[in-house]
Amino acid sequence: MGRAFQNRKDSMAKTAAMKTKIYSKYGKEIYVVAKNGGSDPDGNLALRSLMDRAKKDQVPAHVIKNALDKALGGAGEDYSAARYEGFGPGGCMVIVDCLTDNNNRTIMEVRNSFTKTNSKLGAQGSAAHMFDHVAIFQFDGDDEDVVLEALMNADADANEIEVEDGKVTVIAPHTEFNKVKVALEEAFEGIDFDTQEISWEPQTMTTVSGDDVAVFDKFMDMLNDCEDVQDVYHNAEVER
Repeated sequence: MGRAFQNRKDSMAKTAAMKTKIYSKYGKEIYVVAKNGGSDPDGNLALRSLMDRAKKDQVPAHVIKNALDKALGGAGEDYSAARYEGFGPGGCMVIVDCLTDNNNRTIMEVRNSFTKTNSKLGAQGSAAHMFDHVAIFQFDGDDEDVVLEALMNADADANEIEVEDGKVTVIAPHTEFNKVKVALEEAFEGIDFDTQEISWEPQTMTTVSGDDVAVFDKFMDMLNDCEDVQDVYHNAEVER
């Protein structure tokens, strides 16, 4: 298919020292997904996928249960999604996804992260047009044809199927997430996904080098320290 799997995503889950933030992130997202689509994972595929990811990231069972109980009770915060786009150190493009119950606080914290690292917060769409909004699945396997047949039988669309080093990567339109997930689960009994998520994949990369590297690291740290930031996507190819 010609394109290697490159998920340029910075997440709190990559830093062991930020376990509390990881738990808070998942707890908030599970609460929102369960509140909007129901707290039964068998009837809410988005919730089931999210819970699977949380377990892989070693989120304790009580954190997941508390979020579900909170959603089932119908009380609690009223979170809304917010997305910010702009240009980071070295001219890289950045997408910042948030869940917030206070838009004023969120935009102030995100803008501060951009301003203090000589970065530029842009208008909506200023960066997203250079990314593909896709569903990504990765799991053990070595037969592209079997995967393709499973997706075709389920009438599930996929942009790319890649097999490399004993791993299968399926990249599909983000709107096909649930259909592709069900198709793969039905075709491969007991499938264990290494990755199952909706992501923003850069169409081109921007090299970040020299003095910009330290500034880029500070920029990522500041964004991930923001209370409401869930995920940060970028097209930086950092030269260290």
